[in-house]
Amino acid sequence: MSTPKPAILALEDGSIFRGLAFGADATIAGECVFNTSMTGYQEILTDPSYFGQIVTMTAVQIGNYGVTAADTEAAVPKCSGFVVRELSPVVSNWRSSESLGDYLRKYGIPGISEVDTRALTKKLRVDGAMKCCLSTLSLSDAEAVQRACAWRDMAGADYVKDVTCKEPYLWRLDDATRFNTPYLPVGTTMNAPGVPAKKFRVAAFDYGAKHSIYRKLVHHGFEVQVFPATATHEQVREHKPDAVFLSNGPGDPAALPYIHQTVTGLLPDFPIFGICLGHQMITHALGGTTFKLKFGHRGGNQPVKNLETGKVSITAQNHGFATDPKSLEGRGAKVTEINLNDQTVEGLRHTKLPVFCVQYHPEAAPGPNAADPLFVDFYRMVEARKAGKI
Repeated sequence: MSTPKPAILALEDGSIFRGLAFGADATIAGECVFNTSMTGYQEILTDPSYFGQIVTMTAVQIGNYGVTAADTEAAVPKCSGFVVRELSPVVSNWRSSESLGDYLRKYGIPGISEVDTRALTKKLRVDGAMKCCLSTLSLSDAEAVQRACAWRDMAGADYVKDVTCKEPYLWRLDDATRFNTPYLPVGTTMNAPGVPAKKFRVAAFDYGAKHSIYRKLVHHGFEVQVFPATATHEQVREHKPDAVFLSNGPGDPAALPYIHQTVTGLLPDFPIFGICLGHQMITHALGGTTFKLKFGHRGGNQPVKNLETGKVSITAQNHGFATDPKSLEGRGAKVTEINLNDQTVEGLRHTKLPVFCVQYHPEAAPGPNAADPLFVDFYRMVEARKAGKI
């Protein structure tokens, strides 16, 4: 086994964290954030919502179960870099096809281990998410800090265009691999063994959607027609969907006026369900605003209270922006859920239209399944609309 090389993580405020290199030989800049999930690093690495970010895992040991192709949430990893306390020297999982280090190396993503991730996380909580530079090459402290400072800020950035699909396609679920098969022409139908008969067609906007979201929609009785983020409301109407789904995605929700316009055009005519960035798109389509959180919500242990039922759910989240509730006053939206850690908005429902959204990830990849019934609620809402009851 070769001797690990030194690596460096530099923050924009001049802080330096040293460790050992793994993954690719590269230098990359991005936004330094942390995730509090105890497991699910593979889903996190391949979540398109992490585009442009260097992710720090707070769990002590990462990589012990390797990487399994069937568990990825995108065809390739989407985050810029990876920071861990300890990279497991052993991979023990009968499903694993390769080690975490080999996986990152294959896709050109640098990683750093042996970092005091507790100290780094505490710094980000106190001072907020920061621009940073991660290098597994020979790089001076001063140059690393300079590269961190020179990176474009997440606020004002449209990263959706970097992760969305290029053209519409029909999602097909392959039960053998639980993975996305190649694109099918629009209008193609497919019923895989074990999948419920699809009753309703949903137009799903891909702002950086995870594969598990489409799997959940199929499992709950939808035929999923995926559209790129740039699709207009007129283009969606041409396919005569029964409902519309708005996915998660990266970047600043305020920097996406073309999506705001599309969602505004769809609101009066279709049942709509949005999650994460989709929730924020509904916020802006209704005339509301969003703001950047100090360090965001990222992990599988976020407590959310439903203000209508009093029920508390533990949810999976990954976002750095939130809805300003005051901006929605008088715009037909009702806040239905809040985060119990900081009281930020976690759910909205339109008071007259069949439209609702949540800030968290009900598909739970990775994370708890407490929010899975939201997909059932969406199905029932579409069913009621088709029956003329709403």
